[in-house]
Amino acid sequence: MTASSDPLARLRPTVKESELVFAPSLHPGDWRSHGVDCPFPFRADGRLGMTVVGWDGRGYQTGLAWHDGERWSEPELIFRRDPDSPHRRHNAALTCLLRDPELFGTGELQQIDGWYYGTFHAYPEAGYEEGSAVIGFARSRDLVHWEETGGLLRPEDGGSWERGGLYKSWLMKHDGRFWLFYNAKDRPTGAWVEQTGAAVSDDLVTWTRISDGPLLPVGAPGAPDDRFASDPCVLRIDDERWAMFYFGLRSAGHAVDLVATSPDLLHWTKDPVPLIEPGAPGSIDDWHAHKPGVIRTADRLEHYYCAVQRLADPVQIGADLRREMRGIALAWSPLTS
Repeated sequence: MTASSDPLARLRPTVKESELVFAPSLHPGDWRSHGVDCPFPFRADGRLGMTVVGWDGRGYQTGLAWHDGERWSEPELIFRRDPDSPHRRHNAALTCLLRDPELFGTGELQQIDGWYYGTFHAYPEAGYEEGSAVIGFARSRDLVHWEETGGLLRPEDGGSWERGGLYKSWLMKHDGRFWLFYNAKDRPTGAWVEQTGAAVSDDLVTWTRISDGPLLPVGAPGAPDDRFASDPCVLRIDDERWAMFYFGLRSAGHAVDLVATSPDLLHWTKDPVPLIEPGAPGSIDDWHAHKPGVIRTADRLEHYYCAVQRLADPVQIGADLRREMRGIALAWSPLTS
């Protein structure tokens, strides 16, 4: 397929950076000692920022970094676990903030009565994604200090496809309503399946699932998303099309970033060609290239993602032996008129 015959050509990264944007610190006790995950790029007052989720061997917490035009700052911990919370005792993964939904727009955050709003998911037990996670909502005046608001989306209130727990969510406003896209798993343990659905709200408090089933189900056997169709990033291409950037996992294989399009946010058509695939052995993403975060910067479309490298020599972090390097990477494509 040539670029001229490919309607999604501008969405396909053509350049991959070879170094991680953010790497785990490898320091025992640090909030991102073991890994960095789930990039969410945005702008606030024209300034490029990014939230990332860190893993410390016990659970998730969330940091914030800023770009000064040349380089990124070290992420600052902004959304912590809360020992007094039944759902945030061990995990606090803030993965989306309400932002401009235009793919080729600025990505500027949208405020409501002076508040920034975000969504998080949290697993109830210590350990790597232990227990069935819920999705919650938080707000902030300054992007550093956060308070929970509204209620929780719980897996037991949804369809059978999400009863195992809820994962990463995407919050947006369209035609006066709030939309929440999220992926979920059908069982809490074992060889579960992850798919993506949505809920809507008029007030950010009461949410109604769009349907009993997923809007973006897994693909047929052998497809790049035949086990997972996860981590939605939903942006409007133009007046007629929306794009859902997401990642797929094949039952026996690697995770890749993919895209689907829709005229109405309800009916999605998948493009079978991955946007980003794992690199050559020894590269920063030789195992997985997934979990998209997309934003336009000047004359290029930037695609941040979680890169996972299998380590030939495992790294010792305290009592833990890590056999992978999990960090944030960047791929991009030039935008030409």
